[in-house]
Amino acid sequence: MVARGQVVLAEFSATQTNASTIVRQILEKMKEGKNDSNSSFSHDRYIFHVKRTDCLTVLCMADDASGTSAYAMNDEFSRVLSQQMDHFSNDPNADRLNRLKGEMSQVRSVMIDNIEKVLERGDRLALLVEKTSAMQGNTLRFKRQARRYKNALWWRDCKFTATLILLLLLVILYVLLTFFCHGLFLSSCLK
Repeated sequence: MVARGQVVLAEFSATQTNASTIVRQILEKMKEGKNDSNSSFSHDRYIFHVKRTDCLTVLCMADDASGTSAYAMNDEFSRVLSQQMDHFSNDPNADRLNRLKGEMSQVRSVMIDNIEKVLERGDRLALLVEKTSAMQGNTLRFKRQARRYKNALWWRDCKFTATLILLLLLVILYVLLTFFCHGLFLSSCLK
């Protein structure tokens, strides 16, 4: 486990244990300790080795069979540690933070170059401002015209709907009159 202060940054356990709970208890105990320290804690059949440096805490859980003696795991772990140190020291892609810092530095230099180029072309910038103002005015006019067109279409649709309803009412009235007047020509009602 790796933590900064009380915040766990990374955690891994190869066995099914309650190690996460124990780790948090250990972090709570270490809350009010000196900044740089080395310590070991024993719980059940596990030993937790803790190293704290510059507010960064590294915790390693091991079987109590591994013991707490100095260099007890040197034969097994020194080769792995050497490989990891070599990997993170020599491979620029291994350390994401340094890689991101490098990319940010590149982006920053490109942005500075671009800003300098824009500043060198001051007259084009003024022209761009004028065109932007003109486009803004055109946009407002377009919005007004679009609103007018939308309203005109709405009124046209309303008139068409009203005409259809009126026509439908006239047809219904005619059908009713033909029924009551006994004929298509309404001859009995016109007399």
